[in-house]
Amino acid sequence: MAERVNGILKDEFYLDQVFTNKEHAKRAAKNAIKLYNEIRLHLSLDYQTPNMVYKLTA
Repeated sequence: MAERVNGILKDEFYLDQVFTNKEHAKRAAKNAIKLYNEIRLHLSLDYQTPNMVYKLTA
């Protein structure tokens, strides 16, 4: 599961690029994870975001 998420972050959010510094990489990763959890719809979650599903079960 983790490898699949890592692949999505690299492919869809361009986290496989070379960053100029550590802070730039951290910002890019944080933004990508936020988009992944709050904006990106997931087929396996019936076209909902992880945050939407989590709120329904919490």
